Amino acid sequence: MRKYPFVALGMAGMLALTACAGEGAGSGGDDQPGESQAPEDVLVSVSMPTQTSERWIADGEAVQTGLEEAGYEVDLQFANDDIPTQGRQIDQMITSGADLLIIAPIDGTALSSQLDAAAAADIPVISYDRLIRDSEHVDFYVTFDNYQVGVAQATSVLVGLGLLNEDGSEGDAEGPFNIELFAGSLDDNNAPYFWQGAMDTLQPYFDDGTLNVPSGQMDIEQAAILRWSQETAQERMENLLTSAYSDGTELDGVLSPFDGISRGIITALQNDGMGPTIEDGLPIISGQDAEIASVHLIDEGVQFATIFKDTRKLANQAVLTAQAFLSGAEPEANDTETYDNGVLVVPSYLLEFDTIYADNIQELLVDSEYWTADEVASGVAE
Repeated sequence: MRKYPFVALGMAGMLALTACAGEGAGSGGDDQPGESQAPEDVLVSVSMPTQTSERWIADGEAVQTGLEEAGYEVDLQFANDDIPTQGRQIDQMITSGADLLIIAPIDGTALSSQLDAAAAADIPVISYDRLIRDSEHVDFYVTFDNYQVGVAQATSVLVGLGLLNEDGSEGDAEGPFNIELFAGSLDDNNAPYFWQGAMDTLQPYFDDGTLNVPSGQMDIEQAAILRWSQETAQERMENLLTSAYSDGTELDGVLSPFDGISRGIITALQNDGMGPTIEDGLPIISGQDAEIASVHLIDEGVQFATIFKDTRKLANQAVLTAQAFLSGAEPEANDTETYDNGVLVVPSYLLEFDTIYADNIQELLVDSEYWTADEVASGVAE
């Protein structure tokens, strides 16, 4: 796996943080870790959901690197998409003396007992990219603007169909076009945000008949893919082809919320005789996370687009937030209204993202050293 250059942290980064006491689980008073201990005596525990996605491996490495460069001891663990495993790992982190927890949950509703234990031990909790729900003990949330990610995914489909241009202006195509809709895992709090942003963007085109969904499956429960599974997505696409397209109906586009799902869809479509590329008749397919296998497919004209959420920026923000808590300061939030976890609105920092098309891979991914040109050409991370 490639190594990620990390934004230098320290006093310059800390100047961006508001120097007032926090009010969450980490606001315990005079014996805050950062006030009484040197950074090397502070343990930050990081719980990531899986190693089956290169995106989460990258996140884990980037967070660990940033924390270690800031001087902290780090305990990084991956839960391999197993909810009980993640619960046990976090329990162990708490009993092992973690001073702060950074958690990207598998199921955002499954960690209430762990967060109760963290609060009892006065351990701040940062929810990382996926919001932890149904607990008052979530101190902060670092993520991207997930509703706008959904808008961008739907927009990329519209661009691919020719209804819009990349600059957002109206395209030359008129339709009607047939599309199908996929959503993420419903135990991930981000999935409904992606879906709502996408559906709000596509709804005017459904209303005027420019877009149709021949399967009729337009509810998130019908479109959802548990655990964001590539294999499950392939199976659902195969079933859709059998039920709605066996009479020769053409499929023009597919809304996909994640690159792994996109690749499952592509496999089903190619096995059905479509493609092998967009130029040869493969439908327009969106994605997310700029996984190298999908970036390669975009470069080859197979997948149309993906959303690039730079994990280096997200990890950097998580480290800045951790430094604030550990020094008794209040982290900088740029959103204090959007992310209600069912118990409280969690102060959040939302980062920006980019849409990757074939014509900006070099500028946004290669020039920024996220992927190398050789990795894009091969589709394999070095």
